Amino acid sequence: MTREQKTAVIEELASQFQDSKYFYITDTSELTVEKTNQLRRKCFESDIEMKVVKNTLIRKALERAADANEEDYTEIYSALKGFSAVMFTETGNVPAKLIKEFRKENDKPLLKAAFIDSSVYIGDDQVEALTQIKSKEELLGEIIGLLESPIKNVMGALQSGGNTITGLLKALEERESA
Repeated sequence: MTREQKTAVIEELASQFQDSKYFYITDTSELTVEKTNQLRRKCFESDIEMKVVKNTLIRKALERAADANEEDYTEIYSALKGFSAVMFTETGNVPAKLIKEFRKENDKPLLKAAFIDSSVYIGDDQVEALTQIKSKEELLGEIIGLLESPIKNVMGALQSGGNTITGLLKALEERESA
C-alpha cells in the first residue's frame, strides 16, 4: 500500500469515526473466507458497514477524528492489537446482537472495543451488556407507552364513571316514579 493510499484510508476512516456515534472494533482472525463472507453478508443485512483495516491506520484515523470532534478515544488504543475489523452502525446495539448471534455457530468475532455515544466498552465480556442497550426507537416507544398509559386510565375512568352516573340517575328516576 502506497503512502497516498494509506492517507486516503486514514482520511476516509477519520471521517466515518467523526460521523458515527457507534462503532465496534472486533477480532475476526481465524475465520475462514466463507465464514468471513457470511459475517459480511449479515452485517450488510443489518445496515452495518464492516471494514478490515490495519491497527496503525485505525489509530491514526481515531487521532484525527478526536481532534476534529473533541472525543476521547485513548481507551480504545490499547485494544488495537492483532487482526482488527471495524463495524460502523446507526444503532448502538445491533452489532453486539449480530456478534452474539454469529457466535452461536463460530468462535469469533470477538469484541475488542466499542464506542457507544461517547462511552467506551473494552473487552469481549461487554457483548452481553451492549446487547441490552436500547436503541433510540426502542426508548421512544417506551416513553410513548408510558405517556399513553395514564391517558388511557383517565379515559377509562371517565367512560365507566359516565355509565355509573347514568345508572344512578335511572335508578333514582325509577324510585321517584314508584
